[in-house]
Amino acid sequence: MKTHNKSKNLVGIIMGSKSDWAGTMEFCSDTLKQFGIKHDVRVISAHRTPERLHKFLKEAEKNKMEIIIAAAGMSAHLAGVTAALTTLPVLGVPTESKLKGLDSLLSTVQMPSGIPVGTLAIGKAGAVNAALLAVSILSVRYKKIHLKLKKYRSLFEKKIPKKPY
Repeated sequence: MKTHNKSKNLVGIIMGSKSDWAGTMEFCSDTLKQFGIKHDVRVISAHRTPERLHKFLKEAEKNKMEIIIAAAGMSAHLAGVTAALTTLPVLGVPTESKLKGLDSLLSTVQMPSGIPVGTLAIGKAGAVNAALLAVSILSVRYKKIHLKLKKYRSLFEKKIPKKPY
């Protein structure tokens, strides 16, 4: 296992719209911060800013970023397009939308065979779990992250009451 270089961004968080930040993807970022994982956060739309996406992914690969978390609502193609353009692991977070996120979930999870996107739950829970899944993936390679994840899980378990009263 390696110790990770805290000066480089290990994770990229991209979202299709600025409105995906407050109440959703801010929790993804906060979770990564709890583990001391440096990350880059950007607004990038697969449809409206495709050149921005291409540039971001080239920079991510050049700078040895290891995981991309992509959140989008409505047509929600950001995670799929991102996965098609990179071999980095892509975690998709469907965000709330006109159909309460169900349309976003289906757009994110229905990837054809050969281009995988790890899809999480809709909204805040998905954002937090995307960060925790990224932490788990990174913990295989980085000892400090692994130790922090073990501690987090232990503390998490202790928060669960043994009885409902």
